[in-house]
Amino acid sequence: MKLLAPLIVAIIVALLPVPTGLPPHAWYFFAIFLGVVVGLIFEPLPGAVIGLIGVAVAALLAPWVLFSPEQLADPGFSSPGRAFAWAVSGFTNSVVWLIFGAFMFALGYEKTGLGRRIALWLVKTMGRRTLTLGYAVMLADAVLAPFTPSNTARSGGTIYPVVRNLPELYDSHPNDASSKRVGSFLMWTAIASTCVTSSLFLTALAPNLLAVALTETATGIRIGWGEWFMATAPVGILLLLVTPLLCYWLCPPEVKSGTAVSDWAAGELEKLGGLTRNEVILLCLVVTALALWIFASAVVSSSLVGILAICVMLILGILKWDDILANKAAWNTFFWFATLVALAGGLNQVGFVEWFGLLVGGRINHFDPMMAMIALTVIFYLLHYLFASVTAHTTALLPVMLAAASGIPGIDMQMFVLMLLPTLGIMGILTPYATGPSPVYYGSGYIPGPLYWRLGAIFGLVFLVTWLAIGVPWLALIA
Repeated sequence: MKLLAPLIVAIIVALLPVPTGLPPHAWYFFAIFLGVVVGLIFEPLPGAVIGLIGVAVAALLAPWVLFSPEQLADPGFSSPGRAFAWAVSGFTNSVVWLIFGAFMFALGYEKTGLGRRIALWLVKTMGRRTLTLGYAVMLADAVLAPFTPSNTARSGGTIYPVVRNLPELYDSHPNDASSKRVGSFLMWTAIASTCVTSSLFLTALAPNLLAVALTETATGIRIGWGEWFMATAPVGILLLLVTPLLCYWLCPPEVKSGTAVSDWAAGELEKLGGLTRNEVILLCLVVTALALWIFASAVVSSSLVGILAICVMLILGILKWDDILANKAAWNTFFWFATLVALAGGLNQVGFVEWFGLLVGGRINHFDPMMAMIALTVIFYLLHYLFASVTAHTTALLPVMLAAASGIPGIDMQMFVLMLLPTLGIMGILTPYATGPSPVYYGSGYIPGPLYWRLGAIFGLVFLVTWLAIGVPWLALIA
């Protein structure tokens, strides 16, 4: 049924009467798009495969779903050629290549061992007290976040393998009453921290980059790395500073201090030895790329910075071409997002987004523009309870929210975009399935189901209220 569900949904929607004011081909394209979203939710096949199938079907049926009768009547219009150009348009999107470049940075962290070294050093330095150990976990995530667009790879693949060794040093075991000694606190601090860093940095969460690409396609508004960080810094940095403390209060560990964790990390670091040549080179590349992303976006494209970094890593032997070819996560994400960008662009191309925006805007155009923006943001955030993927959430709801906002007179779309998009990271705290690392920490045995749902609701509310109470006035000030 999971395999048939996307097809059934697409067919049912296509057979419904075409809404007034919408061209038939736009409605049929929307039916295909909705089928893809259902596929991303149920995942009968990998997300990249679902996106590729959706693009291929839409391109094959282009005369009926992608192009208007007026376009087809033009003697110089080549439907097959234009359909194929549309189908592969996502692969030329600069944001898609930025995602790919960031994945290669993450691979560099893994191959050189720099990511594990950073985490262990922080644990050694700050691990003598449980609270400061929580801050060490947070700082390790924050250091890796700007260059690791997969929070699953960053938190689940780099942070978690270090953190999972720590509780048992204090006789804190999974699926046991002793989990409260220190394990629950550490695991919750790790997942909460990665949700905050995922909002703070544009390149810390792949759906952030997808959302930026979809927004540019739908509205023409382009959000750069520096602009994103400037918008999120006051709230993001504040939340980073208070999150371990909140975890300490709301998920209190029974063990408050000890030397076992710090000693273990020191032993692991001793095994690693000194910084290697490749680690030093990667550190230099990381600092250079970050500087270029922040200060040189007008001179060199952020995506090109990523590609140049890949070239340097290949030339200097930090990565081998076989390493890149073997990075399934990077290629999967590359195809996944490229196809989703094309499909979302198709919604705009056929006129569906404009039609929907006028429809929704006509119903809420009596709202004060600021209240309308806040209401749409809250709805967008809370609807994540229905999604097991931030990518699926972005693909399904972001075009709808942008279209709704565009139909409201007096709304500041630039401010709305900067208000809406950064919530993608912090909404990952809501449920045990809300974002990639969530099942990893939930499955650790240290955060029982009832505790996870309770803490998710509390932290989700704290994150959202903080974002609206501080972030919105800040955005109004810098707009």
